[in-house]
Parts: sequence; C-alpha cells; structure tokens
Amino acid sequence: MSIKAFILAVCASITACLNVTVVQAETFPNRPITIQVAYPAGGSTDREIRVLANLASKELGQPVIVENKSGAGGTLAASTLASTGKPDGYTLAHAPVTVWRMPHMQKVNWDPLRDFTYVTGLSGYLLGVAVRSDSEFKSWNDIVKYARANPGKVSYCSVGIGSTQHLGMAEIERQTGLKFNHIPYKGGSETARALLSGEVMISADAISTLTMLGDKARILMLWEPERYAGLADVPTARELGINLVSQSPYGLVGPKGMPPEVVQKLHRAFDKALNDPQHLEVLKSIHQTLWRKTPEEYAAYAKTAYEKERNSLEQAGLLP
Repeated sequence: MSIKAFILAVCASITACLNVTVVQAETFPNRPITIQVAYPAGGSTDREIRVLANLASKELGQPVIVENKSGAGGTLAASTLASTGKPDGYTLAHAPVTVWRMPHMQKVNWDPLRDFTYVTGLSGYLLGVAVRSDSEFKSWNDIVKYARANPGKVSYCSVGIGSTQHLGMAEIERQTGLKFNHIPYKGGSETARALLSGEVMISADAISTLTMLGDKARILMLWEPERYAGLADVPTARELGINLVSQSPYGLVGPKGMPPEVVQKLHRAFDKALNDPQHLEVLKSIHQTLWRKTPEEYAAYAKTAYEKERNSLEQAGLLP
C-alpha cells in the first residue's frame, strides 16, 4: 500500500469512528440507564437519588434504574465504574467526597482526576454535632468547659476513621486544643444507636441522620458557612468561635471518555430534575441542600477537592 493510500485509509477509519460517535450521541438514550449509589438502600442519599432518577427518566425517555453498591468507604460504586464501566452514558455512579479522599489514605487502582467523566452536581449533606436530648450538655460551650476540665473524657462517634465528620472534629481539636475520644462506627444507623444508647456523649454526623432522631437528640452546632433555615436556632461553628466550614457534596460521574453530547444530555435531564418541586420537597425533608454543578464546574471542583482532602488528612495526621 502506498503512503497516500495508507493515509486515506486512516482518515476514513477516523471519520467512520466519529460518525458512529455522533450517531450514538444523537440516539442516546435508547435503553435504560443505571445509577450505582454508594450507600445502602433506605438512607437519605438513596431516597433522594431515586426521586431524581424517576424525574430524569421522564426527560430522557428511558427508565433510570438505581442500584446500591455500598462499601470501600463510599467509593465502591465509583471505583467499580472506573475499572469496568463503558463510556456510553448508560452506567453512572454516585460520587461522595471520599472519592477524592480515599486515594490519599490507601493504594487504589483508580485516579479520581483521570478515570471519571464528571456529569453533574446534585446535593450535599449538612454536618454538625448533637447530644441526646437529656444530656447535661445544653450548648457547645458546656462541652468545651467539660472537655477542658476532663481531657479525653468526651467521647464522640462518627461514621468512620477519615470520614468528613472525623476530620471536622479533628480540626476542632486542632483549633481549640480540646481532646476528644473518637469512636468510629460503620454508618448512620450505628452512630444513631450509639448516641441514643449512651455509648458516646456526642455525635458528629449528617443532619439528615440526626434529625431522624426527632426529640431524642439536640443539635448544638452546624458546620455550614451560615445558619440553615431549617434549623434556624442552631449556631454555626464560626459563630461559636471555630473557623470551620465542612460540607459534603456529591454528584454523578461516568467512566472517562464519554462523548460530550451524551454528558450534556444527562446533565440537562438531572439539572432540570433538581428544581422539580417533588425533589425540593425531599431535600427539605432530609435537610440537604442543592449542589448544582455543570460538568465543567464539577471537574474543576474535583481538582480542588483532591488537594483539599490531602491537606485535611495531613493536618489530622491520617496520611499513611
């Protein structure tokens, strides 16, 4: 084959591949889409994403199926997608902040900056500190006074070593000089039980978990930048003299290499679903906030989050 013929053949092959990609994007979706959720069924995240999936399916014209794939500190869904998913838009994963934290804590076979296509931001957990309603601690200052007089005697629970809740409490210790006794658990149901049973004195947790306890728990502090309207009487950490804002947003990712047209179709469908009254009512009921991000904004956030998580782990002494 002559050089000219070879070049023409290569160009024809490239053109054919591009045409296939365009056709796939134009006909997408023509079958059901699956979202792998990083946490078990029945929780606030699962509940919200199922509502969004139903709303987005109406826009996409195909069913959006939710599968629960919990494990590996909330990274199993995304990491499985990175290693086995096809970049055709038919399988997505819910990505919590541990996706950018876990690679700093242990060796993983995926890279959060190279192995994902960032599709859309969704929501975020509010975090804070609570005690049992019958606790002797009526305010955060009560905890401070007791902890100063009894270093290491105030026990608190979180959903695990290296969790956002654990890192938030470690930062409070660093800033205030207080010493707490951290007792990690495996999830929100366990931390709720630990608080109510008296296994721990305080709980650092998602507000969606704490509010499910109703009048059995009293929330003393939020880690938001400003007061949350749903709990207007609860002060922020900043109001209590602690320079801490700790939020835990999440969104949807796909495997690397997804066609931009497919990404945009998915983003538009879910972005529209975010503002649907049905979804907004669910957010209100689980005390979470909107975290709308375009694919470009989400990808930029990922780069910042990756570095921020490393710094937080370093300050907490949790880097290997």
